[in-house]
Amino acid sequence: MIRVFSFLPALALTAGVALAQDAAAPEAPVQEAPAQMDAAMAYESARNQLGVLKHCQAEGHIDGQAVEIQERLLTMIPEGDAAAGDAAEAKGAAGTVSAMGAEQTLADAATAQGSSVEALCQQMDSMIQELAAQLPS
Repeated sequence: MIRVFSFLPALALTAGVALAQDAAAPEAPVQEAPAQMDAAMAYESARNQLGVLKHCQAEGHIDGQAVEIQERLLTMIPEGDAAAGDAAEAKGAAGTVSAMGAEQTLADAATAQGSSVEALCQQMDSMIQELAAQLPS
């Protein structure tokens, strides 16, 4: 998938691990999320992603369903530092993706990929929708 949204698979994995832990038998081993995706990084990336989705919604590129799903995903990962999360979400709301130490505006990512911000927002929306289909109701 696109480099800008490289944190989505890690976040999806984090959510998947939480779901697997809920569904696994007590004696069944559960794989851990990759070491490079620590809890603080996952929380801040998820908050940034929420901000980006809100930005996409405010620009009229997506509806609010992905925002609701992302808020639900946030309840599935350990809460991190609120101030760092607020800052990450604010960057996202301003149109900057910030994940795993890298930052790029949606506009720059779209230009680099010969795409548009709208298309990137819609790709992100689709990925979140697909992840939601795997979540318990």
